[in-house]
Amino acid sequence: MSATLEIKNLNVSIGDKQIIKDLNLTVPKGEVHAIMGPNGTGKSTLAKALAGHPDYQITSGDALMDGESLLDLEVDERSRAGLFLAFQYPMEIPGVSIANFIRAAKKARLPKGEDLNAPAFYKELYAMMDMLKIDRKFTARSINDGFSGGEKKRCEILQLAMLNPKYAILDETDSGLDIDALKVVSEGVNTLRGDHMGALIITHYQRLLDYIIPDAVHVMYDGRIVKSGDKDLALELEAKGYDWVKELASDAA
Repeated sequence: MSATLEIKNLNVSIGDKQIIKDLNLTVPKGEVHAIMGPNGTGKSTLAKALAGHPDYQITSGDALMDGESLLDLEVDERSRAGLFLAFQYPMEIPGVSIANFIRAAKKARLPKGEDLNAPAFYKELYAMMDMLKIDRKFTARSINDGFSGGEKKRCEILQLAMLNPKYAILDETDSGLDIDALKVVSEGVNTLRGDHMGALIITHYQRLLDYIIPDAVHVMYDGRIVKSGDKDLALELEAKGYDWVKELASDAA
């Protein structure tokens, strides 16, 4: 079985508008890949379509996780199978505490009839909160309710750490973060890197990749991957902007 997140000739539409166009991408387990591109090019659409958002219709192509198609799975089934999405704009969920939410999510991944060991769960939770510099009092707070932008993103990475997925998609996790919060979130992601997980980071800006060094960088434009390279490609985009990408897109079409 191939240990990859593999996207094959994927086409995605919202209503009558096609956004993703014959997109191909492979993220091996154990690697961190970054997708960069201007606004409106389909980066977040790709993330939401892979996660199973009902507004995003996959019209053709496939998305395989370790050789198994995701497309026939419901949203919760994709999550339990090992796919994680950190949102660009995390939702507030009043009345549901962080601890109870993560505990329920972890329990849903256990074999039927098994239960979590409460002391072990809280030991792990507090260790991850300490790593991410999240006050332990947050365990009783409602998810993202009244949180700052940095607190919301740290909470997303806390969920990532506790759920230990096979593949993580981070959709503009750097959006709205000051430099201190960006460093903390990046340190958390780097701590979680390893052979057990592949990660796809979606971002506009190279600054995040100063802290999370990617194994590969892909440039997305008009719904397609038009160029791939190593970390130096992100520096080139930072220096030159995205205007030159239009020519690449014309050649790739």
